[in-house]
Amino acid sequence: MWRILFIAILLISLPRTLWAQEPEWQVCRAEAGAAAPVVHDCRPAGDVIDPQGRELWLRSVVQRPQGDEPVALYVVGAASSEAWLNGQTLGQNGRPGGSSATERPGRYEATLPIPERMWRAADNVVVVRLSSFHGLVRLDGPIAAIMVAPYPWPSRTVLVAIAFLIAGALFAAAFGFGVIYSLRRTRSSLALAGLAGVAGVQAMLESLRALVPYAYPIHGLRLVGIWVLTAAFAVLLVSYVVSRFWPQARRPLITLTVAAVAATWLAPGFDLKTAAALMVGLALSTLAAGVGVRRGVPGARLTLAYLAAFIAIGVLFPNWLIDLSYFLFAAGLVLPLLMAEVVRLGRDDQGREVALTRAAARPHCLTVASSRGVERVPLADIVAVVGADDYVELRLTRGRKMLHAARLDRLETDLAEGFLRVHRSVIANLAHVRGFERDGGRGRLLMDEGAPLPISRNRLSTVRDVLEGT
Repeated sequence: MWRILFIAILLISLPRTLWAQEPEWQVCRAEAGAAAPVVHDCRPAGDVIDPQGRELWLRSVVQRPQGDEPVALYVVGAASSEAWLNGQTLGQNGRPGGSSATERPGRYEATLPIPERMWRAADNVVVVRLSSFHGLVRLDGPIAAIMVAPYPWPSRTVLVAIAFLIAGALFAAAFGFGVIYSLRRTRSSLALAGLAGVAGVQAMLESLRALVPYAYPIHGLRLVGIWVLTAAFAVLLVSYVVSRFWPQARRPLITLTVAAVAATWLAPGFDLKTAAALMVGLALSTLAAGVGVRRGVPGARLTLAYLAAFIAIGVLFPNWLIDLSYFLFAAGLVLPLLMAEVVRLGRDDQGREVALTRAAARPHCLTVASSRGVERVPLADIVAVVGADDYVELRLTRGRKMLHAARLDRLETDLAEGFLRVHRSVIANLAHVRGFERDGGRGRLLMDEGAPLPISRNRLSTVRDVLEGT
């Protein structure tokens, strides 16, 4: 993340004559010399400089950047390094060697200032020795950059401040949704708490390079951690959206998400792994939101537009999606939902009080709050009540269905005798039961209308006793 933003700031903030120059490197053989190694048999290094599992010697000819500012050689990558300029040593980052026993790991980012006296008028020869025997994960691009640039590099304070600000907002949202979950026990609140918390942790992990000069072996673990957090975010995002807008497909869609996200580990490079995992979550969440739009579920249209916008960003500007915009996306998603959830809690409490008052006046009816308004449904017309996270689905006679803004636990106490909880997500009207059958170690209620209802194992004996007594 920071490499792209940082180099962009560097190039924008400095005069054109002081822009960083990344030399054309050659891979060479080397022998010990009196003051510096002697390199020979050089050939072009190619696009990827890879010292993993070996010792690597590089050579390049550079010119001193114009201007009076100090200059340094920057080595950014998973390797120990040592450098010379015109036969004089610049310094070491760790201690490169020919084996893991002789190498001492260096930092992932190394800065080797170049004294002014070392420069020649032209054709300055830079030699860099690299080795990387302690990497815990093999990387497709272990060396991010070896460049000559003005010293010091521009401050990353602004970038770190932005990341910390977003992380703080995400952690606050995670806490808020955790409190809501403790009150309402809804899957959506738990998923949103997880979304915010995972994104907040990742924002901190992305900032690690700017805060801690860590040794290069940690970089591989950091990249794995970023991918794992992104994969978790993708699964939680799908879990939230499908529970909210397409609850019937929750289990198969989450299973598909887990399988697809796991498959992104096979992609080359951690940037691609991370982007692919996030795009999987966005794509499948968009599918679920689209179904919600078709069904007329409140909030589905806005969610679909928001997800589609970030898919477009991911396709057009993939580096933006896996960098700072990923955290902006997470914050932009969960913070408005948190505010809406708090408002909805207040409205739901008022609505429940009104509904309970009306229901008390008509004990044989259920007052239903749906997208069409408030309706009274005779209890005799209710075949079953099926949980759908923040809503319940009322299955009525003549094949009708309604969504009711209530929790299943609350309805279990509000419904009259004759209704029985047969599953953690199902309440059945015993008046519409026409039979019972076993289904492996479980059972199913056969209803006079609609599909059979599942009976959970721990409720099987209770349901059987009730049916035998009626």
